[in-house]
This record gives sequence, C-alpha cells and structure tokens, in this order.
Amino acid sequence: MTSPGIDVATFGETMAALRADGPVRLGGAMRLSAAGAESTVAIGLARLGHRSRWTGLVGDDETGELVLRTLRAEGVDVAHARTDVRGPTGLILLEQRIGDLTRVIYHRAGSAASFLGPEDVLPALDPLPKILHVTGITPALGPGPAAAVRAAVECGARVCLDVNYRSRLWGREQAAQTLRPLVPYLTVVVASDDELDLLAPASATTEEDQVAALLAAGVAEVVVKRGSAGASAYTAKETVHHPARPVRVTDVVGAGDAFVAGYLSGLLDNLDLTDRLNRATATGAFAVASSGDWEGLPTRRELALLDSLPGSTLR
Repeated sequence: MTSPGIDVATFGETMAALRADGPVRLGGAMRLSAAGAESTVAIGLARLGHRSRWTGLVGDDETGELVLRTLRAEGVDVAHARTDVRGPTGLILLEQRIGDLTRVIYHRAGSAASFLGPEDVLPALDPLPKILHVTGITPALGPGPAAAVRAAVECGARVCLDVNYRSRLWGREQAAQTLRPLVPYLTVVVASDDELDLLAPASATTEEDQVAALLAAGVAEVVVKRGSAGASAYTAKETVHHPARPVRVTDVVGAGDAFVAGYLSGLLDNLDLTDRLNRATATGAFAVASSGDWEGLPTRRELALLDSLPGSTLR
C-alpha cells in the first residue's frame, strides 16, 4: 500500500555543521547549521511542495535538537526520528581552501547515527512512500546502517539510490561489495560519472557498458551527474543530455543532493526526462550559487529566477 501523504521518505545521518571562514587550524569565526545528504534532499523536496520524511538518530544533545528543529522548520516530517543516548550527534567541519575547493573534516565515528538499524527505519516506510531515497553514505556508517539500507530497499517502494561515494568513510572495493547487491531493487540510480563502477559489474569498464548493465539488471533510470558539464539520463528507450545552468559558484557542497531533489520532484510531477533534468540542474544551480548545503534551495515559485537576466533586480 502506498501512502497518499508521504511522497519521498529517506533516512541517514544528519550532523551539526560548522563552516569556517578560513583554515580551521587558524581559528576564527564559524557558522553553525545542520547538514546531511539525505536531509538536504528532504528539505529540497519540501520547498518544492512535496511531502518528505527524514528518519534517523541524533544524540541526546543540543546539536541533535538543532537538527530536528531545522528539519521541522523546513516542513520535513520527522515523526520517526529520535534521539539516542549511545552516541552524540555527528559533526562536520567545512573549510574553503583554494577558491571554491572545500575540505571536509568528519567527527562521526561512534555517533548516534552509527547505531541506526532496520528497526529504526522500517516503521517510517509503513504505509509505503511513493519513493524511497537512499544513499551510499548510510551503509558506510557501520553494520547497523548497512542492514537498514538493505532492509529498506526491499520494502516494495520505488527506490532511488544516489551513490554519493565518500572516500573518507570507506574504500571503493568495500563500497562496491555493499552496493552492487542492492541493484535488483533500484528504480532510479544517480551517480557521478566516476561512481558507476561501484554499482555495475566489474566487467563493464566504460560508461556506456555500465549504464547498459544497470538497465539490463532492471534499473529504470540511470542519471549521471557531470558537474559543470551538466547531466545525462538514460532509460531503455531514451537518452537525454542536459547542460548545467550557468551561475557564479559560491559553494559546491550539497549541489548533488539539490540535483536529486529536483530530479525526484520532476519524477513525482510526471515530467518527461528532459524536464526532469531541467529541474534537477536548476535546483543544483541554486545550491552552487548559495552558501550552505540546503539554505539556498528554491521554492517552486523561485525556480524561474534562473531565467532572469544577470544583474536584474526584481521589484
């Protein structure tokens, strides 16, 4: 049974985020917010008018309250999220070192989210959402989170997986061994052009072969993010390439998750493949042009702002 209320359900770790004005080692001002790939997707969808749900564990601490308060304020359903005394809320530090190059420092080992298990996630999927969104970050957090992902993708909902490989959490071989068994349950795969090999068989060595292998395995749509070169979407019947939207780069962190939010929004609205990519590249552009993971994500009415002339003032 599919819930008429929840459009997209997702789960994972959302952390307290400290953004430094300069190198962390030199001290100075830092801005506190919340950050997490899955919660960024949930916020992006909520701003576009969809009902999204995020489930996860945060520490029984003030930063955990910050995470839950932020998501509630953004209209995300957190009815199944809870605090856990076994670990603190994770922490991520971000510093811009060269131009728009951002370096990330994690403090998430032993965090509350590392204790996430199927029992925390499955109740949030009953009734089934229209789409379940998972990432390759969550199974990298430990055995419990990996088991939660495996159990969730078998729930019967349409599943979107964003590979979202994090080299500071696990190696490519371990990631491939964990993610490839999920492929038979996936409806939509989203990956950067250097991540497809983590899902496709090792015998598939080119992007064309990797995409073909995933489609042959039953994946309905394979979406490849190419950064400033745009994105591509593949189905068994159609291939679409779409350029990136030209904006001044402020902060690239969170752009991929914003892209996913736009793509899933288009899928929920039954847009064709070209229009889904158009919305996805638009939401990605808003993220790139704004500071923070999710703060600059657009509402549905704001999507048209990208069509305004550069330097315009809307009065």
